[in-house]
Amino acid sequence: MRIAVLAPIAWRTPPRHYGPWEQFASLLTEGLVAAGHHVTLFATQDSITTANLHAVVPCGWSEDATIDAKVAECLHIASVFERAGEFDIIHNGFDFLPLTYSDLVSTPVVTTIHGFSSERIVPVYERYDRTTAYVSISDTDRHPDLQYAATIHHGIDIDGFAVHPDPGDHLLFFGRIHPDKGTAHAIEVARRCGRRLVIAGIIQDANYFRTEVEPHVDGEQVRYVGAVDAAMRAEVLGGAHALLHLIDFDEPFGYSVVEAMACGTPVIAYARGSMQELIEHGVTGFLVGDVESALAAVDSAGELKRHEIASLAAERFSVSSMIDNYVTVYRQILGNRR
Repeated sequence: MRIAVLAPIAWRTPPRHYGPWEQFASLLTEGLVAAGHHVTLFATQDSITTANLHAVVPCGWSEDATIDAKVAECLHIASVFERAGEFDIIHNGFDFLPLTYSDLVSTPVVTTIHGFSSERIVPVYERYDRTTAYVSISDTDRHPDLQYAATIHHGIDIDGFAVHPDPGDHLLFFGRIHPDKGTAHAIEVARRCGRRLVIAGIIQDANYFRTEVEPHVDGEQVRYVGAVDAAMRAEVLGGAHALLHLIDFDEPFGYSVVEAMACGTPVIAYARGSMQELIEHGVTGFLVGDVESALAAVDSAGELKRHEIASLAAERFSVSSMIDNYVTVYRQILGNRR
């Protein structure tokens, strides 16, 4: 099958540290190539891939302030649709804007919806609902006004993660530092249970970091280690007693949640969004409703079997399983077209 994968261009594919949509595009692309498909990845020029690479910008606009994001994205999206006749499927991993090109070509477009930043973008999805195929990344993130071809959970490179031989007793926050992600909740839980906390991730809300996070960072009880690159993710995630994922929004998915479990690290998360689909309560972690119940779960996390957590993650969230599910969607769409 000839497949075009359209990645975002805020960051390199795969990203050096943060960039979940670019991470998805990379895992999808490499998995499709490994499965024997002919893939062209539309991404930044510095991207790393075994597929054919097509690029209109040298690097991600988040990494180079001289790049105009809107101009770069317009040229980037246009480049795949200008070559639409070369492909059996265009896989859009780049939000709603590429949908506006989809009726101009005969090649079927599959769009992975990574979530809805606002209800204001939903009309675009509604406009192209009958002519393209949507895939949700969790059942809880499905919009009631849209039709979906499937729900497919993200896969991860299971081989890149392993149970840590000597995990510590500290807690971990791993993600972008933003009120939605609950960094301050993690700090409170760690303080009240007397455990050290490591905070890893990019600062997405500078004011929140300055007022709610930085005053607690002392380098001992609370450490901020910045963004973690791919080479260190397994060490950081696997070395913790538990991952605190006390989110203040309905998260569509959570790469760090699945990656932590692939390392055998239990996850303590607020039961919002996709968390109930990802975490098996009392087996791979704990679903909690508030800080008090999160506190109670911290000691209990030590009783969970880390090898069993890792085994379940490998069983449920492999790239090969994700690829099989997407190829099934592609074949169904092509069969319907014929």
